[in-house]
Amino acid sequence: MGRFVNPDNSAFQVALNSEIYVDKTGLLSYTNKVLDTIQGYICNSRPRRFGKSFAANMLAAYYSKGCDSRKMFSGLAISQTADFEKHLNQYDVIHLDIQWFLSNVSDPEQIVAYITECTLAELRTIYADQLPPEVSTVPDALSRIKEATGQKFVIIIDEWDVLIRDEASNQKIQDDYINFLRGMFKGTEPTKYIQLAFLTGILPIKKLKTQSALNNFHQYSMLNPGPLASYIGFTEDEVSALCQKYGQNFEEVRRWYDGYLLGNYHVYNPNAVTSLLLDGTFQSYWSETSTYDSMVPFINMDFDGLKTAILEMLSGAAVPVMVTSFKNDMVSFVNKDDVLTLLIHLGYLAYNQQTQMAYIPNEEIRREFLTAVTSNHWNELFAFQQESADLLDATLDMDENAVAAGIEKVHEEYTSVIQYHNENSLSCVLTIAYLSTMQYYFKPIRELPTGRGFSDFVFLPKPEYRYDFPALVVELKWNKNAKTALDQIKRQHYPASIASYTGDILLVGVNYDKKTKVHECRIEKYLKSGEKD
Repeated sequence: MGRFVNPDNSAFQVALNSEIYVDKTGLLSYTNKVLDTIQGYICNSRPRRFGKSFAANMLAAYYSKGCDSRKMFSGLAISQTADFEKHLNQYDVIHLDIQWFLSNVSDPEQIVAYITECTLAELRTIYADQLPPEVSTVPDALSRIKEATGQKFVIIIDEWDVLIRDEASNQKIQDDYINFLRGMFKGTEPTKYIQLAFLTGILPIKKLKTQSALNNFHQYSMLNPGPLASYIGFTEDEVSALCQKYGQNFEEVRRWYDGYLLGNYHVYNPNAVTSLLLDGTFQSYWSETSTYDSMVPFINMDFDGLKTAILEMLSGAAVPVMVTSFKNDMVSFVNKDDVLTLLIHLGYLAYNQQTQMAYIPNEEIRREFLTAVTSNHWNELFAFQQESADLLDATLDMDENAVAAGIEKVHEEYTSVIQYHNENSLSCVLTIAYLSTMQYYFKPIRELPTGRGFSDFVFLPKPEYRYDFPALVVELKWNKNAKTALDQIKRQHYPASIASYTGDILLVGVNYDKKTKVHECRIEKYLKSGEKD
């Protein structure tokens, strides 16, 4: 066994030793299926602490000839498949962690040479007869070994994109590295010696002009997870089972840490969930691994509509984003959509593939955004904070005229950035108008199934404010009247959606008259069974 060629299984054993381990060996079922096929070139990108290295270590432990992992995988999902033993520890594996190599060179421009030197040295200990001194590149070595022995390789590269991220301004380093990868994987010759190629990192493969630098790879990401969706982070079923085991309220965990929608799966950040279950404290664990400082240069970029989009998402809204122009690097930004797409890959935003909308996924990330914009003194934020706080006070005081006037003011001020005469714009206005609620309330729930229909908005106070602030059930109407909105809330039994909520509930009906541009509001306290007005 070696460090990089045919490694042992000790790295994956660390994961198995951990108190919380979630079985993701179903990924191996998929990679077994695509071995030695054109689908066997995979780039699986995901944010920090979403299990990238865990997946790479698992693949190495399963395929590497340098260890015996039968006992390790016994009892896990992969051991129940028909081809489990057929592929177990049967391949020459090259496992490279680019972050490790970068940290062990004094000059980043030497990283390709260092990777080559280390890998060739270990290959020569196994295949000395096939690698004469003149062999100086890894692709040439792998080609010669395959020609002489028939042996194909499984190549796993962890943190594949670290040079794209950390050396973003050094074009020579990036060119050398991309050329190294293309030599390894592009063309006819690599198909002869590669059994499986698995790259994992934060970014998808960098684009050259309009195509990927390695366009033979199938890219699965936070934008398009494909068949790997359930192996990126923890699924809702997995989190629910962990909450039951550790005695945590699943609904509370969902409000704090859910929000990533990958295919048909609601996905949670594994680091956040395990930290909560072990520490027992609801808070943002994101900043422990990727502080808000890393997002600040991007959200402060001078692109039209960027700050408005951030404010709308902070308020709970989703915004449209075109993800196709992003070049998969940290420097080639041409518009706000490129910035938002990067934030999706970094995990600061979530993405709905069907609606092509971006949004802040959960309370944890919303706090990171709020810290970022507050610490950078966004005038756009401070301009609304006081007005929004006044609007919330007026709502809690059931001052209908003041609420209507406050919403109308926000609507007028946003005519330059949203369509005024659009029913969806009223929803955007409402979320922005109630921006101050984020201090006391969870992200507003849109279109919540309630009783016999769907309420437009439900604001639920955080547990620590439950006795000080009522829940808000809000219904919006367009060219009707506020009483109609309020009647619909009561007729459709919308408060039934939060029956488990034991605090006070206010019913808020809002109408916008397109012709007069006048907003109207009606507010009532919801009377539960047995209560009197």
